[in-house]
Amino acid sequence: MPAPPWKVETGVDAVIHRWLASGAVRPCFTADRELPPVEPHHAPFPDDLSPALRGALEARGIQQLYAHQAQAIAAARAGRHVVVATPTASGKSLCFHLPVLEAITRDPGASAIYLYPTKALSRDQEAGVHALIREAGLSIPAVVYDGDTPGDARRAARERSPIVMTNPDMLHAGILPHHAHWARTFQKLKYVILDELHTYRGVFGSNVAHVLARLQRIAAFHGSTPAFLCATATIGNPREHAARMLGVPEGDLEIVTESGAPRGERRFFLFNPPVVNEELGIRASTPKSAVRLAADLARARVPTIIFGQSRNSVEIMLKYLREEVGKEVGEDAIMAYRGGYLPETRRRVERGLRDGEILCVVATSALELGIDIGDLDAVICAGYPGSIAETWQRFGRAGRRGERSVAVLCASSAPVDQYLARNPELLLDSHAESARIDPGNTEILIQHLKCAAFELPFLMGERYAVLAPEDTTAALRFLVDHGVVHESGDRFHWATDAYPANHVSLRAIGWDNFVIIDKAHGRTIAELDWRSTPTMLHEQAIYQHDGEQYQVERLDYENHKAYVTRVVPDYFTQAMTNRKVAVLDESASASLGRAQAAWGEVSIVEKIVGYKKIKFYTHENAGYGDVRLPDIQKHTTSFWLTVPEALCEALGMGRPAAIEGLRGIARALETVSTIALMCDPRDIGQTLGDAEGAGQNGDRPPTGGHGPQPGYDPTLFLFDNAPGGIGLAERIYERREELLARARKLLTGCGCAAGCPLCVGAVEQTAGAVRKNATLGLIALILHQA
Repeated sequence: MPAPPWKVETGVDAVIHRWLASGAVRPCFTADRELPPVEPHHAPFPDDLSPALRGALEARGIQQLYAHQAQAIAAARAGRHVVVATPTASGKSLCFHLPVLEAITRDPGASAIYLYPTKALSRDQEAGVHALIREAGLSIPAVVYDGDTPGDARRAARERSPIVMTNPDMLHAGILPHHAHWARTFQKLKYVILDELHTYRGVFGSNVAHVLARLQRIAAFHGSTPAFLCATATIGNPREHAARMLGVPEGDLEIVTESGAPRGERRFFLFNPPVVNEELGIRASTPKSAVRLAADLARARVPTIIFGQSRNSVEIMLKYLREEVGKEVGEDAIMAYRGGYLPETRRRVERGLRDGEILCVVATSALELGIDIGDLDAVICAGYPGSIAETWQRFGRAGRRGERSVAVLCASSAPVDQYLARNPELLLDSHAESARIDPGNTEILIQHLKCAAFELPFLMGERYAVLAPEDTTAALRFLVDHGVVHESGDRFHWATDAYPANHVSLRAIGWDNFVIIDKAHGRTIAELDWRSTPTMLHEQAIYQHDGEQYQVERLDYENHKAYVTRVVPDYFTQAMTNRKVAVLDESASASLGRAQAAWGEVSIVEKIVGYKKIKFYTHENAGYGDVRLPDIQKHTTSFWLTVPEALCEALGMGRPAAIEGLRGIARALETVSTIALMCDPRDIGQTLGDAEGAGQNGDRPPTGGHGPQPGYDPTLFLFDNAPGGIGLAERIYERREELLARARKLLTGCGCAAGCPLCVGAVEQTAGAVRKNATLGLIALILHQA
């Protein structure tokens, strides 16, 4: 029984003391480190700073700037591109608010465009800009322009507002194609603010790089050359990443990485849930473990945020936490925040956090960014977020007042989590990962070239984005051959009635969300993106929302609507997918010992084949159900490793065991590739299939489904999960020998006797022994070591 609330000591230190004194909690800590406080480093205001802005800052108690703010502001005022790469809560917003407001004060015709990756963040920052303008006694309009902006505000943004705050999607489809209507903004565009630069990676980042190239092209047409002021959480390559995003030489960027902001003392713990089944290597539930730790913090009145890995896990933890401490702290003091919630719900939660009305929030990565959520003292990550940079970005949400805070990573049973639990120094002492984009991706480039041609004709010899002038001309003539561009004299003109931006999604998902309608009341309770719908809104699925459960009665796939009824089940559902791979084109191949390695373009077809019913609390399997929905197809790049049938026979364990060995290699390679390439585990997918032993042109049958079939050489695929690929498959191919050696080291270094989730995947004990032995035997045969 928990102690009555009046007997529970409050505060972070009291909770840490109880954890360290607990025989149940302390043995699960595989890392415990004190991160010391950091003293501030200041610099004076610029001598010629506007008196109005100086007065506003002094009214806030700011008598001088932090050193990094002064450096960034000086570079911005000099017209340089700036990248501020300092930790969360280091005051990055002033690095661009002050130069922008000062420029507009000096020249009322000047303008600035603020770009934020989400609508929620732009709304939050709008409030911050308005507050600073008001405190300075200025009358400078600043308007958010996004899908929620009403018509009269949209006109005001175009015609009268020198500050326009938007997102890349609206800039891409709503502003750039209509740039003539935005002539006032583009004619004297002084600054473009690119906040949360680290979020622009992968396919999304590659798309946004092209949107920025089109923005610069249009600004030049209207006579302006804006400076870009970028802000990012700590990443491994801020200068390189910003240069690729902006399409400029690295030397043109002023990089600011040394933070002058103070930071309070922080205690970090890595919690590995206890083993509950020694034979199978199964650990206690990560969500339940995270909830128990959060309940201790809630009872001690410590403002806390819990990050879950998925929308489902967030809803499950919300339900568990409310049942655990809801009566003690009040159910309204425990809320969830995730994508899919309606905008008014999300803003209510943000306001409740800022005002201190909400004690604990359970969130997805939607709250990872710089939305102002007030002062929190504790962060719990229920599972490794996928990167070192993302982990510390989340941890930075606590301790913003400069006081003592606590950060806990609660490991899951996933291989990467368990690898970090055994080697916590990789998290604590390694540098943040690099952000990677590929603006040269042909599919992405051609789509944006169409958009650019629609916006402005191309001159012969003009270069576009990463293309040289001659390559730009060749690409435009490719579009001429397809009838969408017309060449006339020294110009290329858009030649059809189509509106190309409408057919290019920056985030590689469908434009239209599915709306979720409560049948009993006939009202919309949430929205869900197209790609998540098959797994979460299939008929008979349990959709979880704000700690309550709804059963999907009907999914109107054609009209993008799901009709749900509130229920009180003792289970939730989890979709099961079947994946098939077809090799479309082989870019390169080489031998890897006795096996054959290659990389190239593939088609991935995913089908939701059914769903499992999983009991709340025990997480037992309570049955299955069928799902009948269209297949989801994705074109991407993949690495594949083909093991000759003869080598499988040489293993001497039979073909089924050899296939198990290949599954083990796939799991181990996936784990070590994630660590070696410093990417998110969700960026790499893997499956098994077949490949014809002959044929060098990549012409192979679709593979996957029920696994490799007799008569074909079994093949493992490690593919880029992002449609179109972001270069991971090629890098795995280039480092194939090193990564296979690392996979072997991972297997031999694992202490399990019969295979476990860390080395060869979550399997039963008997099958695990077969898989691990077969995996090691197969690697030895491939590498000529047997």
